[in-house]
Amino acid sequence: MIIIMLGAPASGKGTQSAVVAQKLGIPHISTGDIFRWNIANNTPIGAEAKKYIDKGLLVPDELTINILRDRIEMEDCKDGFVLDGYPRTINQQESLDKMLEDCGKSIDMAINLVVTDEEVVRRISGRRMCKCGKAYHIVTYPSKKPDICDLCNGELYTRKDDTVEVANTRLDTYKKQSEPIIGVYREKGILVDIDGHKPQDKVSEDVLYEIHKYSSKQGVV
Repeated sequence: MIIIMLGAPASGKGTQSAVVAQKLGIPHISTGDIFRWNIANNTPIGAEAKKYIDKGLLVPDELTINILRDRIEMEDCKDGFVLDGYPRTINQQESLDKMLEDCGKSIDMAINLVVTDEEVVRRISGRRMCKCGKAYHIVTYPSKKPDICDLCNGELYTRKDDTVEVANTRLDTYKKQSEPIIGVYREKGILVDIDGHKPQDKVSEDVLYEIHKYSSKQGVV
């Protein structure tokens, strides 16, 4: 199966993509991870992408889709994959569909994790980090001692991109650029909405249930 994971920032796309990938035994693919792998391995495409990333610029869609094509043509993707964080614009969605068509593939399901704006802001602005890499949340996963890391006793801090202001900016960008994609996949009849407000394990149950229901109907598994 080829599954696209959609949703607003902090809706849980990465977490649920990993759960689905492990359950189905298929790769969890994020464009960010692909960029990092290509750059680390000094591939020609990685070198080209690095020119933009080092300047703080967005990697052009054409280059991104070429990197993605190389990834999904690898042997471990022959039975499908979960795509996380892409597409983010209508142009990317159209390019992705065309690229998959050229490869003789198509998207089976688009899973949309639905959360309110207020919840997105709460999740993002409540994040706290430690220099050791441990992450917390002041509501859902607080440290035992306020502002102190449980592992190393380091002082917790808020990342520059985890403020209320940045959260609202990311939401605005998402609504303008990414939300229209949901409508496209809904019209195609492959979109499933999942309530993302539930605890992570309950969201996973709902996601896997919908995948199983689709698979049974289509005879995929």
